[in-house]
Amino acid sequence: MKKDIIKTEMKVKDNIVGVMRVGNVDYISLTDLAKYENPKDPSGVIRNWM
Repeated sequence: MKKDIIKTEMKVKDNIVGVMRVGNVDYISLTDLAKYENPKDPSGVIRNWM
């Protein structure tokens, strides 16, 4: 059974965040969210979340 993948974007506080739907599950780009906090090094924000 193949799951359909749908990609789109949404605007959050003047920033574009990628959203992907696989089957019936939505995924939001953590990297795009982290860019809001630190546009030059979003990986540092993600490391702190983990």
